[in-house]
Amino acid sequence: MIPTANAASAPYTVGDHLVDRLAELGVDRVFGVPGDYSLRLLDHVVAHPQVRWTGCATELGAGYAADGYGRLRGMAALCTTFGVGELSAVNAVAGSYAEHVPVVHVVGAPALARQAEHRPLHHTLGDGAFGHFTAAHADITCARAVLGPGTAVAEIDRVLTEVRDRRLPGYLLVPADVAELSVEPAAHPLPPPCDSTDPEVLDAFAAAAGRLLEDAGSTDRVAVLAGLLVHRFGAADALAGLLAAGPVPHATTPWAKSLLDETAPGFCGTYAGAAGSTERTRAVVEDAAALVLAGVQFTDLNSGLFTQRITRARTIELGPRSAGVGSAVFAPLELSAALAALQPLVASLRPGPLPDTAEPDDQDDDPDDAPLTQAALWRETSAALRAGDVVLADQGTSFYGMAPHRLPAGVTFVGQPLWASIGYTLPALLGAGTAAPGRRGVLLIGDGAAQMTVQELGTVLRERLPALVVVVDNDGYTVERAIHGADQPYNDIPRWDWTALPALFGGGTRARAVRVSTVGALRRAHADAAADPGGFTLVQAVVPRDDVPDLLATLTRALGVPAPESARAADRRPSGR
Repeated sequence: MIPTANAASAPYTVGDHLVDRLAELGVDRVFGVPGDYSLRLLDHVVAHPQVRWTGCATELGAGYAADGYGRLRGMAALCTTFGVGELSAVNAVAGSYAEHVPVVHVVGAPALARQAEHRPLHHTLGDGAFGHFTAAHADITCARAVLGPGTAVAEIDRVLTEVRDRRLPGYLLVPADVAELSVEPAAHPLPPPCDSTDPEVLDAFAAAAGRLLEDAGSTDRVAVLAGLLVHRFGAADALAGLLAAGPVPHATTPWAKSLLDETAPGFCGTYAGAAGSTERTRAVVEDAAALVLAGVQFTDLNSGLFTQRITRARTIELGPRSAGVGSAVFAPLELSAALAALQPLVASLRPGPLPDTAEPDDQDDDPDDAPLTQAALWRETSAALRAGDVVLADQGTSFYGMAPHRLPAGVTFVGQPLWASIGYTLPALLGAGTAAPGRRGVLLIGDGAAQMTVQELGTVLRERLPALVVVVDNDGYTVERAIHGADQPYNDIPRWDWTALPALFGGGTRARAVRVSTVGALRRAHADAAADPGGFTLVQAVVPRDDVPDLLATLTRALGVPAPESARAADRRPSGR
């Protein structure tokens, strides 16, 4: 590791050490909003030769941007000021925790000398106490530290190592005077990740898995269902090796969309339980004689409201650091090691035929003058994608409209179906675009969601990121209308002229915007955007207010069913306090 401070007049400080460690972990920018408690710390970010400051319009937007960056780069950094700034970003940090995104949240705090006076400083609760907000992060971070003299360097290294290894957010509170303390540059890099796999456990797992696979007999009677945790825990190459070991049918959950090449032989689609899978995909997963669940976490919206039908006795389930074969559990066992152990076992099976996975060609079903619908919107948009695109689909009609459509090879798909905070993807477009320079970001977002975080569109334009933004203009919270209250005022939003936004946010001549309400107009908009791969295009796609994609219609019908009276009565029982 090469320290950044080298001038005799510029001593090496805690702030320098922090930014150097971020650079060592592959972070080349810090997202955030400045505040007086963090300004001196930000000087060290700005001065660093490898790390850039990316100021955002809001702390929440900065947190979402850091999350989007971390999903593509494996690590991200967010910097806010004490109290008002860090609490504004808490929702984003919680989402990163829920969805295993390693983001370190650096908070500039009042100097220790000021804290020792216990006076009611600004951005505090006025009680002279300064620990409230660190405590608020206890359940949404894997590691936390309040930096102080003598321990700051060690605590920075501890927190960053845990964030890297556990794939969860961390929290560093940096008092303004502590950031400026002189320290010795680190003599060694951070310790490498530790493989916790027990060799005896690995052998026992391989033996148990081998018996189940041997009973299956041939590769066509084995299936693999891949989940998001394969990506988060760096096991994608090991999964690819498993699929290459034999012609095994495979699918992903919606949460893991684009983890696998959806154009490859053997890919059987997206599995979302009985409520959200094609019959062919359901049969491949649920009827397999041996099913490998690789990094799968079933959530309500990821499983068709828990309608998966998977028999444990026929299942090899691989988690981040443990595995199961039937009812037997093997730990500690890393996900990559377990996948690697399965490769020779699958290779030894008798090859069987892969199922027919061809998709019907329905791209030209609608004439150009046909009114735009949800079905046509997602069909045409999926057809317009190209290799290298990073697609960000906001929770709701965008995510579930795109989920059934196959993506070209080389497309990355980003969604947030567990935390499901609407508006997340617009700032995440900023993070993803800066994490993968040169790749086009394709943002798919509803009008209600976009209104929540639209300020960061200005940051996207300032950074001159290549992007296609499709705003689904369906006059309000359509998902909520489908669940309950179709005509209630709480599902209404103000009507906006979305085509005016690029000019408002400083897009200049490189940004274009168009309103479309027919299939032909959408096709032309996609063609124009493709002709300018480095530009910015916003498409206001007008669809009927109550139109929802088929998969989402199935889910919202179930979500809208009231709980039984017995369950509601249980909810009203006294807590006993």
